[in-house]
Amino acid sequence: MEIKSISDFRKAMRNGPYAWPGGYPCYFLTSDGESLSFKAVRQELKQVLWSIAHKQNDGWRVIALDINWEDDNIFCAHTGERIESAYGTEA
Repeated sequence: MEIKSISDFRKAMRNGPYAWPGGYPCYFLTSDGESLSFKAVRQELKQVLWSIAHKQNDGWRVIALDINWEDDNIFCAHTGERIESAYGTEA
């Protein structure tokens, strides 16, 4: 899901951390190519909203919501926590 506006972002947040149907784990992509977890985005909500509204490339402007299908090596750029995958091995 592409995020171009605060309205798009709010829709993604309402979607929640799991895709429906299927319950697949979702995460955010930022304009600088990093990944952010729902937890990080909730913690830094004001910064994320400001960055989207002002089209800043400061690491907080989310541009997409995606599903992590198999990659066990996606980590949140803010918290450092691994982002859950749907079908990965979690080695």
